Order: sequence, then C-alpha cells, then structure tokens
Amino acid sequence: MEELMQTINQSLLNLVSKAIEILPGLLFASVILVLTRYSAVLVRKIVRASTGRLVKSISLQLLFEQVASVGVWVAGVLIACTLVFPSLRLGDIIGLLGLSSVAVGFAFQDIFKNFLAGILLLLNEPFRVNDQIIVNDYEGTVESITIRSTQIRTYFDERIVIPNAIVFTSPVHVLTHYASRRTDLKIGLAYDTPLPIAREVLLEAVLNVEGVLSKPAAEVDLIGFGDSSIDFLVHYWTLPQKIQVRRTLSQVVIALKQACDQEGFNIPYPIRTVYLPDSEDQSSMSVN
Repeated sequence: MEELMQTINQSLLNLVSKAIEILPGLLFASVILVLTRYSAVLVRKIVRASTGRLVKSISLQLLFEQVASVGVWVAGVLIACTLVFPSLRLGDIIGLLGLSSVAVGFAFQDIFKNFLAGILLLLNEPFRVNDQIIVNDYEGTVESITIRSTQIRTYFDERIVIPNAIVFTSPVHVLTHYASRRTDLKIGLAYDTPLPIAREVLLEAVLNVEGVLSKPAAEVDLIGFGDSSIDFLVHYWTLPQKIQVRRTLSQVVIALKQACDQEGFNIPYPIRTVYLPDSEDQSSMSVN
C-alpha cells in the first residue's frame, strides 16, 4: 500500500513539475495568439487597401483578405505550439498533420467542403456582393461571401446564412447579372376592340411610364382568345433590382388602365353562357 501511495505521489509531483516547466511557454503562447488576432485584422486591412487598387473584382479582394487572415492564424498557432513544446519542430508538426489528415478529413469533411466551395465561388464569381439571387427557397441580396458561407439579406430584412457547399452544388438564379430585366404583363380586352389600335395604345402607354427602359424596346403581343376577351401580353424591360421591378409594375398597371379608359376599351369580367336545352325556345342565359 505504501509503495502504491509513493507511486501516486511521485506521479503527481512529476505532473506538477512538468506543468511548471511549460507554464512560461503557455503564457508566451497566449500572448502570441492575442497578437495573432490583432495581426490578422491588420493584415486584412493592408490586403484590402492594396488589392483595392490592383484588383477590381470584389470577390477576389475578399478571397485575398481571407487567405491572408488564415495564413496569419496558421503561422501564429505554429509559433505558439513550438513555444509550449520546445522540442517540437516544424517537421514533426507536418508529420503529425500527415498522420492525422485522414481522421481530420472525416471529422471535418463538411468544413473542408464549404472551404473549397467558398474558394471556387470567389474565383469563378457566378455572382458578386450586392447581386440579388435565388438559391433553393431563399431569395435576397448577397451581403458577403466568406470561405465558409454566403450571407444574403431577404426583402423582409432577414439574414440567411447558406453553407457554400449548398450554394456551389445548387442552381443559383442571379437576378441582377444583366443590366436589364424583362417583365410580362397580361391584359384582356373585349372582343369588339379594334386590335391594331389597341395594340398601339397599350404600347404607347407603356413607353411613357418612368422606369421602363427604351432599350430593349417594349413590345405588345396578341397571345390568344380568352373565355371573354382577346388576350394581350405586354413585354417591357426595367433595371434588374427587385425594387425597380416592383415599382415599375405598379406604374405600368395604372398607365394601361388609364389608357383603356380614355380610349373606351372594355376590360371584361369573365362571362359564362348557360344553355337550357329543356326550354321550348332554346334560350340562353349569360352569367357573370
């Protein structure tokens, strides 16, 4: 029993002595990590200022900033490890990383997927910051693209954080990629409407709306015979932003209604004709 207690005491003394030996290293390592944090912020600012002059792409600027920040953190952690464990060399660390790479890969495969997807998104630039996009069921304005996730702000002022692996493997609808965006608006006029005149009236009304672009030019097509009307389809282009599309649509609807009222064009309600075969005169009755 006494030998067991002596063994335990000796082990405790060894642990305490080793802790005292590495305590200065831990303190210096903590200081290094704190300095690394501030250095990473400083390096990001320096990279942002330098790349802002040389690189026009915002996505590439973000990529350079994030890669520089990760590089600073990796260097800081390696220096901290060598301070805590003086016998540990850079080759030993690389060998340890090589041996544990398989286990780490399985444990952090989602993180690595998002990391690689983020780099590819920033390099390929399928969309940029301030673009309006639709990813799966989410729609909004891109606020930032990091090496882990893409943040979008919805039109209801909600923030959605989407992992880059999902963004990279999903269809992305970029609403603001081009300089203009088309809107189609259907309107039906009564069957007794003079079609060529009505077409010119509708086209002129659309062209006079503020927010409708002159190039590409607006168009009005006749698309078919409806149940109670001849159907027109008005095509016009606006700036691609959601707010421009929404506001212009309201003005176009008002302009078309006013033009029809001024020309006396009737926008009919749906009408159904019900035949009564049992009646003697085979009369019919129209129901709105």
